[in-house]
Amino acid sequence: MTLAASAPKGIRISRALVLSGGGPVGIGWEAGVVAGLAAQGVDAGLADYILGTSAGSVVGAQVASGRDMAEVAERMQADPSASSSRAPVLASGEQLQALMKAFMDLFTSTEPDEVKRAKIGKFALEAETMPEEAFIANFAHPADADWPRRFACTAVDAETGEFVVWDESSGAPLSRCVASSCAVPGIFPPITINGRRYVDGGMRSATNADLAKGHDRVLILTLMNPATMAGPFASLAAGFEDEIATLQDAGGTVEVVFPDSDAASAMGINLMDPSMVTPAAEAGERQGKLIADRLAVFWSSDD
Repeated sequence: MTLAASAPKGIRISRALVLSGGGPVGIGWEAGVVAGLAAQGVDAGLADYILGTSAGSVVGAQVASGRDMAEVAERMQADPSASSSRAPVLASGEQLQALMKAFMDLFTSTEPDEVKRAKIGKFALEAETMPEEAFIANFAHPADADWPRRFACTAVDAETGEFVVWDESSGAPLSRCVASSCAVPGIFPPITINGRRYVDGGMRSATNADLAKGHDRVLILTLMNPATMAGPFASLAAGFEDEIATLQDAGGTVEVVFPDSDAASAMGINLMDPSMVTPAAEAGERQGKLIADRLAVFWSSDD
């Protein structure tokens, strides 16, 4: 889906790549899409700005660091634990139920955003999860580089609900910041950075795409398709549409890639299920190859 008009001819355009949350399954699909695009000559790594939220922070850090995403996707297809240094953690049914209740409260409350996020942060701080340092160790491989200059990822202060954006000026290791962006409340531990605790940046938005405002072309990979969101989740769809409008109002052209029907079927509904990483990566790579021709001019040309 392409939205808005392209930049005038002869002007060097700026590009942004936005990668959404989506659990271990989302990591597989996003890495696969990037690899599939690259196989057909469309290099997502051309982006001047790469923004990752939760799962997207893992993929974004690797794209921004210049990793060969075909090799990353291939490792995931051979072994789901290749997305991190250790096998992904399978969330229990009890944890998922508690998380869904917390999300429902977040999405349906009319309180100020920071108040709502602070409540889910309190839920995260009180939950029994794996040790913090053990969780951070999961990111020793995908985020073992120095901070890439053009990369940023998102998180939320667990106590205040304040939204934060980590980048090379943050004064914290890349692996720790990526871990904080992936710290799903109630399932993974809040991460300590500069004396404060942080949780998943998806508590503000699954994409946080409005942060790419000002770039001429914005490519968004997201598992959150507004067309499939109903009931309390309709607010998520409305929020995403607002983000798109923010980019367009600033003069940007936006291309959004959702999982196609085959990819959605392959991934299933539990995005936290590590057993689905391999089919997600395979489906993403297939989809990336299929959409490459459509994206080639949008992404690769300065005209």
